[in-house]
Amino acid sequence: MNIYVGNLAYSVTEDELRSAFGKFGEVSSVNVIVDRGTGQSKGFGFVEMPDSAAADAAMRSLNGTPINGRNIKVNQAKPREARPARGPRY
Repeated sequence: MNIYVGNLAYSVTEDELRSAFGKFGEVSSVNVIVDRGTGQSKGFGFVEMPDSAAADAAMRSLNGTPINGRNIKVNQAKPREARPARGPRY
């Protein structure tokens, strides 16, 4: 199950998320989204857990809890919507 994690402090690392979610079961991947230009976190990320029961437990338990001073928002990630094609870049 793919899990959205929002309201992250900019200092939160993928290892910290892996550790927090790993208490509930196997974590197959963690991805903190960063700005391409600056390399700074955008304040959200995704955690992939193969076991749905463990993912549900993690979402219920971690939603609203603080990590690095900010209460995170946790829910099931929605599929990415198709974006309209952008024009050519010159």
